[in-house]
This record gives sequence, C-alpha cells and structure tokens, in this order.
Amino acid sequence: MSSTLPYRPPTNGTTSSAASNKNRRTSLSSFPPSRSDSSMSSRAPPRPSPHPPPALSSDGSSQISTVSPQSSFSGDFPATSDRLRSRKARSQYPAGNSENHVEYILVATFHENKGPVMENQYPGAISGDENMLAELMLPDQAHVRNQDWTIFFLHKDTNAEDAVDEDAEGESKGKKPRLKDTTKTGLKVGTQVDEEASETESDEDDTDHDGEDEDDEEEEEEVEGGEGPPLIYVLNLVNTKSDPTRKRGAIVRAMAICTRHSFLHIYKPLLLLALEEYFKSPHPDTLALLYDAVNSMDLSLMPRLSVLERYILQSSDAKDLFIEKFEFLIQKRMAEEMASSIAPSSPESPSKSTTDLSRPVVHRHSTPRDTHEFESRVLYNGIPVPIKVPVAISPETVGDFSLIQLIQAFSAPHATSPQPFMLHPHLTTGGAYTHPIIVLVNALLTQKRVIFLGHNRPSGEVAEAVLAACGLASGGILRGFTRHAFPYTDLTKIDDLLKVPGFIAGVTNPAFAFHPEWWDLLCDLPAGRMKISNRIEPAPVTEGQVYFQQQHPAYANGVGTGVANGNIDPTSDQGFIDDVLKSIASRYGEGVIRAKWKDWVVKFTRIAAAFEESVYGASALYIGGEEADAGAAGVSGHGYVWGDEATRQKELAGNVSRIEGWRNTRSYYSFKQDIAQLYSSKPISRLDLHHHHDRLRTQKLSHQDSAAIYLAFASTIHSYAEICQLLTVTPESHAGLFYLSLGLFHPRHDVRMATVSLLERIQEHEAGRHFWSQLGRFAKLAYFRVKREGEVSSPVDDQMNGRGVGIDERMRGATRVS
Repeated sequence: MSSTLPYRPPTNGTTSSAASNKNRRTSLSSFPPSRSDSSMSSRAPPRPSPHPPPALSSDGSSQISTVSPQSSFSGDFPATSDRLRSRKARSQYPAGNSENHVEYILVATFHENKGPVMENQYPGAISGDENMLAELMLPDQAHVRNQDWTIFFLHKDTNAEDAVDEDAEGESKGKKPRLKDTTKTGLKVGTQVDEEASETESDEDDTDHDGEDEDDEEEEEEVEGGEGPPLIYVLNLVNTKSDPTRKRGAIVRAMAICTRHSFLHIYKPLLLLALEEYFKSPHPDTLALLYDAVNSMDLSLMPRLSVLERYILQSSDAKDLFIEKFEFLIQKRMAEEMASSIAPSSPESPSKSTTDLSRPVVHRHSTPRDTHEFESRVLYNGIPVPIKVPVAISPETVGDFSLIQLIQAFSAPHATSPQPFMLHPHLTTGGAYTHPIIVLVNALLTQKRVIFLGHNRPSGEVAEAVLAACGLASGGILRGFTRHAFPYTDLTKIDDLLKVPGFIAGVTNPAFAFHPEWWDLLCDLPAGRMKISNRIEPAPVTEGQVYFQQQHPAYANGVGTGVANGNIDPTSDQGFIDDVLKSIASRYGEGVIRAKWKDWVVKFTRIAAAFEESVYGASALYIGGEEADAGAAGVSGHGYVWGDEATRQKELAGNVSRIEGWRNTRSYYSFKQDIAQLYSSKPISRLDLHHHHDRLRTQKLSHQDSAAIYLAFASTIHSYAEICQLLTVTPESHAGLFYLSLGLFHPRHDVRMATVSLLERIQEHEAGRHFWSQLGRFAKLAYFRVKREGEVSSPVDDQMNGRGVGIDERMRGATRVS
C-alpha cells in the first residue's frame, strides 16, 4: 500500500514558479520506508514563516499605532550582565521566506458507486494511489456520525528518492528524464523524476549574530535526531450532511490539511469553517481561499529556543518565562517598520507635507499573555480566527492529546476489577497484576506491536489514544514512536502494517481482536482492558541478564518476575502510578502529569545507563563518566543516585528485562545519538550537575561532602548557558532552588558566600529570576542576611577557628541588623 503525493521543495525565498513545483514530485507513503533509520538524513529545520501580514484587530481590520511592548516584569532585579545575557533572539519562523505552513489541502467524498474517491486537491494533484489516501480520509462508519476527526502521517518514499537522484544525474548529462516505478509496499507508482532540492537548507538567520560576541558560538546546537526526512502530518475532518435526494440519504465529505508542523491541532477551527464552506461551494477556489489564509499566518515573532531553554520552558508554569526574547523580536520589528515608513521626500513633490513623512507608521504588537504559546490570527473568509502555537515542542508530541484521559481509561477498570496478565518479562515487570499503563509503556519501550481498538468509537478518539501513547513512552525525551505510528488504519492495509516492526496503530474494526498473531498487545478502549497476545515472541535470555544474575545471585530468581529478593514492586512503578492517579484525582493539570512522566522516562534512561556500566563496564547512554569521576571540579561521581545500595540492587534487578528489551530498539539507538550530540554541545561536561543535585536532594551528606558540591557549583556555573543547564535539573517539580539554597545555612562561611554568589547569578538570569521568585521567604531572608554578613565581616575568623557561626547565633545577628 502506498499513498503518494507530490512534495513541494524548499525555495530560496526569492522566486518560485508553479511550473518548477509541478516538476519536482517526491513520492510519499503512509507507511515508513524499508530503509534502516541509521541511513537516513537528519531532520529538516523548522519551516520559516511567509511574509507577515499587517496586524489584525478583533474585527479583522488592520490597525496602525505606535504602542511599545509591555512586559509583565518589573525592574526589581539588577540589569542582566553581559555574561548572563542570552544571544539575541532569533525567530523560529523568520519573515521573508516563501515556505508554507500548509503544503496541501485535500477533499475526499464517498461516491455511491465507487466508494471513497478524491474529489479535489490544492495546489497540485496527488500522484500515486489516490483511492488509498481517500480511504484513510473516510474512516469506517463515518456515515453514522455527523462529524469525526482522523490523523495520519505520510512518509517520503526513499526508493523513489533514489530514482530521482539517478535520473537527475542522467538529466545533467543530457539524457531524457524517465519514469520510475517504486515498488514499495507492493504497488507501482509512476512519478516523473527530477533533481530534488535539499531537505536541510541552511538557516541564514542562524549565522547572523548581529555583532554578538564569540561566546555565543558555545550555545548548544539543535538536537533533532537522524530518523530521516520529516513527516507530513495530515489532519482530516469528516462531515456527514443529510440529503434526501441522495441514494444513501447523506453526503459524506472529508477535508484534510497536510503540514510539516506537529502542532497540527491549531488548524481545527479553520477546517471546521472551510469544510462547511465547501459544502456550500464545492470548488477548488474554496480550497485556495483556505490555503492562502493559513499560509499567511505570521509566526515571525515567535522566538527560537535552544534545547536547554525548551526544557526549562516546558518544566515551568511561569507565564512570562523568556519574555525578553519576545520583546526583543517585537522591538526589532517595530524598528524595521519605523525605518521603512519614513521615506525621504521627493523633489518632484514639494507640496507633500513633511510632517506626514516624519510620522512613523508602526503596527501594533504586544507580548504574549503566556509565553508557552504564541498567539496569532488567521483571516479566513473575513473571519479572524485566533491561533495559539506552542513555543516549545517536545519530540514525539503530535496534536493535543491528553495523557490524563488515556491513564483514566485503563486505570478505572483495573482498580475495580483487576485481571491478571499473561506473564512476559518485557511487559509484566510488576508481576501478573502489573498496572495496564506500565504494561503499555513497557510494550512501547521494547518495540512490541500495539493496537488500540475502539469499536463503535469515533476514529478521532482512537487516533488521540495512539498519539497519547507515543507521548507517554517518549516523555519528551525518547524518539522513534510516531514515525512508526498509525493513528488510524483499517483492514485493507493489514498486509503492509505487518511489515512494520513495532508499530502502534489505531483501529475501529473488531476483527483485529480475533487475530492475536497480528499484535502483541491489544488495548480495548471501550472496555478499558489490555490483553497480551498468546502468540507474542518470548523474551530471549541475553548476556546482560546472565551477567547480572552472576554478579548478584541474591536477585537472580527475581529478574523478570516482578519480585526481587522478596520485595514486591522492585521497580517502584506501582508507587509511581499511585502518585500519578492521586494527582489526577486532585485535579492537577495535563502539564503536571506530563512532567511526572518525563521524570519517569529520565529515571529509566539513567537506570539503564547504570545497568550497562555495572554489567558491561561502560554505557553509551552516559558520555563523560570518566571525566566526571576524575573530580576536576572538586567533586566526583555521575549517574543516577539511590538512597542506599540495597535500593540500587533492587531497582536494577527489577529493570533488567525491560532494559535488555529496550537495548535493541529504535528508540534506544536514537537516544544514543541524541546523547552524543547533546554532550558535544552542552556547556558543562566535566561535572554531572544532575547527579550532585540529586545527592543534595536524596542523601544525607556530611558537611564536607555538601560543601564540596556547593563550591563546585559556584566555581563552575557562570555563563548564561551554564545556568540554563543547572535550571534543567532544578525544575519546580523538584522544589526548584530549595536544595541549592540550603547552602546558605552551611556551617562554613566560604560555602555560604559561594552560595550567595551563585544565587546572585541566577537572579540576573532571564529564566533564573523566575526560579528565584519561587523560592521560599525563609531562604530569601537567609540570602540577604548572609550577603550583609559577608559585607561587614571577614571569613578569616571562621577559617582560623575551623568552624562556622551557629545557626542560632546568626539568626540573632540578623535580628539585631534588622
């Protein structure tokens, strides 16, 4: 099965012709190519925004004013020093480029005699099997509902791409281009070949530093991974309108938007309006109106964040985090508009008023109310439609799925009437009564075939469950799930589906439940139950498992059984699930639940690294362990931190089978690549900040050990990027700066002053000031007291006496000063 359509190549932002676009046709398929992931090119950069339109008022009309941007931050803190200032903000989708947000708009309808057919496509025709694409757009039982949503992905056909390269070379030598058949998934698709423009064009804005210092080059590179060409995400809306004149009594139509943006849910309001308009006027002009409207969306004022900045933004609830970047882009835009509006007076028109020429004409721009989302507007058919685009996107995050709904769907039946699972070492890490959500995550991590069945449910509900499952296992950290996910598919595509290893698919046909050879884990959404297939491949016995059992004979019998040395729940998964369910019952939001799952995935990867180091002597999941253990900064150690050795051995034993099953998967190899790229770009590599902060947070340290950590942090962390790296290990969910602030109460004077110096630098940091504002009043009082103490006293006495001033004495001194 292969659904193909032409791909519009990147342009240079200067010229573009319909003829050239028509000739450049790249085959796309709804199934991933058979070529291995490692041989594919890296992901293309984000698509730039087209030329920005004038700002719109609430009624859609242009407004001109000279309003300066308003910041919600007051000047309570000192001005940011040069070393703590981030490099000048750059746009994530810079203006002045002709790349489009939406590449294709498709319309399919259900023909009374032919079935699903493609009715209209804009701006170009679909190549290949259009009927297959029409079947995806019109899911099963679509006629019984007034409205339904579906999501599916299109992959570039790399076999066709090879043919393009060969024929392009022949054309350059004067040979005539030929037609090439791509036999991928068993279907022949005739496509005219031509030389394809490069997917990874350089971003000129990245190299324009605008006179910045050389230190800006130390900013970390984007870690986008190398899974292959970017996916085309398709958001599809199906509507059924009753029509007594029709044979079936209704008209069923579907309209789809094809985009490179993973946040495709922002187009839902526009699809609703456009499909309603298309029912009234079923012509290509209606599609052209929508196409022009969505591609005029201005995202040029949305800043581009580094990897560390994105992590910080996603982990914080502060609504004005990184507001300075938005202000910089707004001020730059207003300056450009003011310069362009003041034109020199012409000698041929002396009567023209000079006052009109000197009056600046600047569009209205304002900072966002919440920096997690960029607010824009799309003027469609005279209606201004508000759009909110997420500023920081995590890997494997597609659409607006809900982890809470997915967890609740399978937790409630398990809580009221638990049913045992068939034991499998990769899946039932907590025994026969492992929580279903843990079984699901284990299946995704170990690359099992997972099917979500939603009989008599809307296909949109099934698709959201698939996307939520991908986000659950990814945690915003791991990759390799959505590229092999099929949010909706049907029986006609089962042959091609079974060729994909470790797929995640959503279906509505109950026939899938009667074929356990097609899947390893079946998730029944209406029943809220999961079932492990009796045809699943058994877990092989690996060398790592054997080595661990030899090293730890006390835990040998518990590996893969869910019980380690008599301890129930050796992986602590059940306690984690109980905490998540308690948070949901307490009405915590989606952001809190996603943060908890991110912590769980991070913990799992760090435990996997510790397991590999313990069994194999080294781990590709942690680079720089020898450097961190050398103690160059005065402290040594790296990796995950346990409270004691018994807990360490218990958790390692409980995770052996899950880790060994993960080590041969796509997500494991992708994560190794990400770790290598991140290590080469992170500002601090000789000190494991996460490890030592966890020591402060979880272990009872001596004064000497804690002093070494505080002094190492203060002597190592200075620049903007270094503080960003520190803030990624002190999120709000882990008490923020609280454990760092405990250094203010250390007995040694030099440790207290070093902590004051570090907190001062954090205060001056664009993101650090928000973390400082969340710090408790008691710690802030201690900070100001120690700072005054350092200004009026000398540490000589403390060093000579070998001791520090007692806490009671310092508090009395602070009272006298106040």
